[in-house]
Amino acid sequence: MTWTFVTPVLLLCVSNVFMTFAWYGQFRFPTTPTWILILAGWSIALLEYCFAVPANKIGHQVYSAAQLKTMQEVITLTVFGIFSITYLGESLKWNHLVAFGFLILAAYFGVSKFP
Repeated sequence: MTWTFVTPVLLLCVSNVFMTFAWYGQFRFPTTPTWILILAGWSIALLEYCFAVPANKIGHQVYSAAQLKTMQEVITLTVFGIFSITYLGESLKWNHLVAFGFLILAAYFGVSKFP
């Protein structure tokens, strides 16, 4: 296995942590004015792009665009699940887990190579 296969996954994991905070971190600050949340979110999203763009550039050498997008979605669900429980203090119910499971199953079919 070469780093070309692993590097995009690692970079996508890091970028998703930033993006999850950019989008959902604001939930812990309900009284903060919207304009401040927007500026903070865009600042965090800039960091996210610093990881996502190289992840996709490197990744497209060995993965198709559809495979990269599918990996991105599975990583997003995983990061969001952890974030939701640990940072927001929300629980994931059985139906959320079933929905995530179906999306991961869809991702499996998206990245698998069938004849």
